[in-house]
Amino acid sequence: MKRRGTPEADLQRAVVTALRFALPKTAIIHHCANEVTEPGPRGAKRQAILVGMGVHAGFADLIVLCGGRVLFLELKSAKGRLSPAQERFRDAVLALGFGWALVRSLDDALGALADHGFTTRVVQTDTPRARCDTGVDLRRVVP
Repeated sequence: MKRRGTPEADLQRAVVTALRFALPKTAIIHHCANEVTEPGPRGAKRQAILVGMGVHAGFADLIVLCGGRVLFLELKSAKGRLSPAQERFRDAVLALGFGWALVRSLDDALGALADHGFTTRVVQTDTPRARCDTGVDLRRVVP
């Protein structure tokens, strides 16, 4: 379902669907809601509680765990920019030796998997391209 005015949320839903389809069933794809959107003192109090519970500023939108690999995905719209906290998080994750990728499209997400050595159930063949209902170009999926 596409919602108006939420390009990053729409992208995230599409990416999660595609990753669930492409990765082995044992993969973990997780979104950590790490911010409160409620304005005012009540929202600030709730955010402070979450920080005390371990919420980390700039944390990536998605974490992918599969086959001993870890990949953090930061999703942005076509013109979206990383905040300073997101840049610090990216730099810290990369310094620790984990994968991190900026994702603006489904192709970016699937490319990030390949770039970071993830094994997917999608196999390239010589057959014509097929599209699954997520919009991901697929040729053949291994069960």
